[in-house]
Parts: sequence; C-alpha cells; structure tokens
Amino acid sequence: MPNLMKRLRKLKTVLNVRVGTGAAIFPSAATATPEYPAVTRLHLTYARKIYGGHQGARHFWRNCLTRLKYHNPGVPMTVKQTENQEGPASLTVYFAEKLSKAASLNTADKDEHAPAPSATEKTATVDVRNLNYTDIWMKVKNMTGAQEVAATEKEQEELQKIEQEAQKSVKDRARIAAMRQAKLDHERMLAAAKGEAAKLSQG
Repeated sequence: MPNLMKRLRKLKTVLNVRVGTGAAIFPSAATATPEYPAVTRLHLTYARKIYGGHQGARHFWRNCLTRLKYHNPGVPMTVKQTENQEGPASLTVYFAEKLSKAASLNTADKDEHAPAPSATEKTATVDVRNLNYTDIWMKVKNMTGAQEVAATEKEQEELQKIEQEAQKSVKDRARIAAMRQAKLDHERMLAAAKGEAAKLSQG
C-alpha cells in the first residue's frame, strides 16, 4: 500500500500540471487569427503575502502559470513578488504586433515591474487585485483566445482512481481513529474499574 500511495501521489502531481484550470494553449505565430494574435509572453506582479487582495494572484501563479508553462513551453512567463501589500497585483499579456479586441477593452494601468515590450509587441495589463484565480484565468482566456486542453479518457480514469483512493484513505483514517478511540475508552474503563475494586477492598 505505501508504494501504491507513493505512485498515486506522483501521478497526481503530474496530472495537476497537465489538466485543470489554466491548462490551455495560447495562439502562436502559426495559429494566430485576426481576432486573436499570438501571445509572446506573460508577466505577473503581486505582493509576497496574501492579504490586501493578493491571494488570487498568488494562487494563479501556483495553479495556472504552471499549467500554462507546461502547455506553452516557448512562451516566457515571469513573476515579480513585491513587499508592498498595498501595491498593485497585475498580469501583463504580451501580444505580437497588436492587441486582441478583448485585450484592448480590458487594459488597466501599466505595471512598472513588467519588462518593456519589444518593438513588435503590444501589451495589455489586467488589474487582478481582489480577484480569485479562476476569475483571473477567465480574463486571460477571453483576452487571448487560449484553447483549453481537455483531459484525455485515460487521464480522466486516472483522476477518478486517485479520487477513489483519496476517499478510501479518508474512510481508513476514520476507521483507525475509531479503533484507537475504542481502545482508549476500554483502557479507561478498566482503569476506573480497578480503581473502584481497590477502594472496595480497602473498605
């Protein structure tokens, strides 16, 4: 069982990168359309601690950026953590040549920490402060036209197996905890009975 659980944890780690929120492919030079130009890079800025509206940006970094990088290895993605909890949380999307229409309608103030665009890039900056990471992802998806990668049948089976094992582990832990508690209760009862017997014998 330990070896099985170790394999399942490793499999879950791999699946968490391949599938889930943010598992998507950006338009590239080869797949760009007039509506959605190629995405050339991303930059995320947020404060180091989660309070002050930075929690969603941090979770986006942990969850979505990992998956986006996995599916878009050629797109540079940089992150800047600041010490300013009152400062902005911003995501800057870099496009080749021009912005998508959705990006042009959602641009916030530029992020001073974001690298300057090249002569052939245009940028759109999204204010992500106080947004949860799923809302941030929906903004990115709508701006870029990213195509989400659906889990394969095999991956769905693997996810289902992991979920079943997780549920089984919860039940096993509860069963073992109940057994331990029953043993403790029994030991306390025995101790109490011995104490009463000792009192009677002394009386």
